[in-house]
Amino acid sequence: QTRFGSLEFGVAVPNRADTWTRMCYAGPNQPVAPIDDPYQIFKKMYGSLKDRENLLSVLDAVQEDLKKIKGSIASEDRDRLEQHAQWVSETEMELKQSDKQKSWTNVPELEQGVPNENDRIPEISKMQIDLLVSGFVNDMNRVASLQYTNSVGNAKMRWLGIEEGHHSLSHDPDLNEESQTKLTKINTWFAEQLAYLVQRLESTPEPDGEGSLLDNTTIVWTNELGKGNSHTLKDIPFILLGNGAGFTMGRSLDYRNDLPHNSLHLALAHSFGHHLETFGNPKFCENGALDLINRDPGAETIEDKPAEKEAAGEKVAQAG
Repeated sequence: QTRFGSLEFGVAVPNRADTWTRMCYAGPNQPVAPIDDPYQIFKKMYGSLKDRENLLSVLDAVQEDLKKIKGSIASEDRDRLEQHAQWVSETEMELKQSDKQKSWTNVPELEQGVPNENDRIPEISKMQIDLLVSGFVNDMNRVASLQYTNSVGNAKMRWLGIEEGHHSLSHDPDLNEESQTKLTKINTWFAEQLAYLVQRLESTPEPDGEGSLLDNTTIVWTNELGKGNSHTLKDIPFILLGNGAGFTMGRSLDYRNDLPHNSLHLALAHSFGHHLETFGNPKFCENGALDLINRDPGAETIEDKPAEKEAAGEKVAQAG
């Protein structure tokens, strides 16, 4: 129903395609490469629009030139000139009416000349978020992903005063207070990127609808591991924001008994109207989809347990 089924944005994600670098898949063994160059994805989203605008501008100039020379040419050439002018007029009309495609709004103005390199990650992050929101505003797509770096990417957050690589820090022992402080600083920065996305969605009215884009969007923020230095796949933190899926928000839920997160993926699929029975390996889907609208009996609320809330926060900080 939209121009793109989904758009995959990246920040400092390498071009090589393997399970260390890819988060989204079109099917089994079909990784979808995120585009981590803002200028490249801008061209993908708006390039044809710019080409059309440029062509219309050229045709306007041609029309003016034809008018200027009309009175100075021989009569035998005038018919040919009229035919040419008619073709230009018809082409111009066709371009203007070609938009059963909607008129784009809020096309972001990207800062020019930002190199796609480690130390410019903050600027690239903002540019990619602005492009992601503009895609939603113009109904180019209704699904988007935003991936920062990759497994063992070891980005260096020098803009935070941290010289060590993120991956290396995530493998330091829990008792290394200096590393834990730096990891918390890094994850705070990631949370700020999420906050910027939320703010952009919340401040953007839903086109032709009610409320804001955030009212009609569900954001899922996660990490691939529960804890970096042990590579555990248990207790992976998932944070959900927005009301697009109709889930009951404002809660902190702790799912016991090592519940596979395939159940969360099923809940997300169901919220889109895709009532899948399994997602990924069927043996991890025996519990079915999470009930994130009602009070899920499989979860314990830890809102009133300060010690467990603090521990949950530490898990997020430790996952690199």
